[in-house]
Amino acid sequence: MPGLNSFSHWTVLLVLVLLVFGTGKLRNAGRDLGSAIADFRKGLKDAQSDDTALRMVRPDVDGKQQP
Repeated sequence: MPGLNSFSHWTVLLVLVLLVFGTGKLRNAGRDLGSAIADFRKGLKDAQSDDTALRMVRPDVDGKQQP
């Protein structure tokens, strides 16, 4: 049974996807996916900096600040 290992299979699949969805919808989907990934990375970066700031401010058991 043939799979999607051939370049011609991928070409036919790409043409069918373009015919069904159109270039506008695919462009918007790509833009939305890119912005979602950027927001996710920004959230991870903000969470890491907030976590680091909290560890630096929290006092130890004996009242001294952690380095």
